[in-house]
Amino acid sequence: MRASTMTLEQVRLTGLRALSRDLGPVGLVRFLQQFEMGGGDYTAERHRWLGERTVQDLVQEIERRRKTASDLV
Repeated sequence: MRASTMTLEQVRLTGLRALSRDLGPVGLVRFLQQFEMGGGDYTAERHRWLGERTVQDLVQEIERRRKTASDLV
């Protein structure tokens, strides 16, 4: 059967069978997990992690870390 004449459900099931055959059940699940939307609000969580840091704050942190690393050599 040609994909152009298959229903969307037929295409989906055929694709899942092919993935399962070629990747095995664990590989199939791992593949499908790539397309999950997940949950939460990344932007809000990011603000909680980083706070109100500015670009200048980040530059200073990078410079501090570079200096510390060069002092260890």
